[in-house]
Amino acid sequence: MFNKLLNKTLIPSQIIGYVLTIFIGSTIVLLTSQIYFDIIPLISQETDVFKNDAAVISKTVSAFKTVDKEKIYFTEKEINELESQEFIKDVSKFNNANFEIGMSSDKEEMRFYTGLFFESIPNKYLDVDSDDWEWEPSLDFIPIIIPEDYLNLYNFGFAQSQGMQVVSKNMMSSINFRIEIEGNGKSNVYKSRIVGFSTKINSILVPENFLTWANEEFGREDETKTSRLLIEFNDPSDDRILKFFNENNYSINKEKLEFSKIIFFFKSALLFVFLIALIIIFLSIAFILLSMNLIIQRNKELLINLYSIGYNYGKIAKFYQVLIGSITIFTISISIVVSNNIRDFYSAEIINFFEFSESKNYIVTIGVSFILALVILFTILILNSIKKIVIPKKI
Repeated sequence: MFNKLLNKTLIPSQIIGYVLTIFIGSTIVLLTSQIYFDIIPLISQETDVFKNDAAVISKTVSAFKTVDKEKIYFTEKEINELESQEFIKDVSKFNNANFEIGMSSDKEEMRFYTGLFFESIPNKYLDVDSDDWEWEPSLDFIPIIIPEDYLNLYNFGFAQSQGMQVVSKNMMSSINFRIEIEGNGKSNVYKSRIVGFSTKINSILVPENFLTWANEEFGREDETKTSRLLIEFNDPSDDRILKFFNENNYSINKEKLEFSKIIFFFKSALLFVFLIALIIIFLSIAFILLSMNLIIQRNKELLINLYSIGYNYGKIAKFYQVLIGSITIFTISISIVVSNNIRDFYSAEIINFFEFSESKNYIVTIGVSFILALVILFTILILNSIKKIVIPKKI
């Protein structure tokens, strides 16, 4: 009898409207969130140790600069000018080795010796395991990062011409190298291993704290100069970037800048869709709460009578709490299933072109979080609304 009375207070069209809006909103939120986690690593080449939000710039080498080498270096004035540009978020210098370096391998299949150069960049630009990238003066081990092009040159050039074994990234990372450092009347020998590969920086990188220490220990006394800079942009799509660089004869990889633009627009589009979905969810929540409030106000007399004949306000509220909670759980559960099916469809296509990890599925986690948050919200708000109606404030 109690449930029948309360059932008559409901308006089916309002319930259906809530179901549709919460389903559409939650499905879009779940999908855009999952697409971000799935697609961004692919287009950002997450296996690269160099993060995508920066670009390397240098000065354009001309016939005049080959005569006067000093012109390839950035002055403090030029660096300050770059830092003052509105479209530039941050500017960092490449730190160069100021001593002689040799590298060799005793591995039978790839015995060699070559001269090297080292550079370092701030750790914030690298995406490499901190345990692999540690260095202390007490250690005789130097971790290094090399350009992926160097591995390709070895495999398809040097190894082929010398009849040597080709190596994969994993195999190259397992090889221990011998690094010889000499300068300032001192020398030392270190063990080394490749801990990462980059397709974006054509340089052999070592930890910044090692290179700073080594330059002080082995480096020549002449001043270290900066020939390349790392630039972070606020918005890679800003038209002023290329115009400024061309006017100042600065060289930047335009393809990588265009790629950064694609990533920026893709992230912006996902964010826009995500925000629209959140607005839809917010409106659906506001809609159902307003509907519930209207139902409660319209049936105020009935609810007060039920309370007066012995029904606790908590029990009265429980009817609406269970109803809205069940509808929310059911609707978002359907949304989770639909989102997973859509993900299965697009992942089956993506896996044909990229290495794709299907294990990183956050749809259920995000969906369950939504359910818990909404059920708790509705439970509290409905209880308070019923309480205010049946137990008026004392004046």
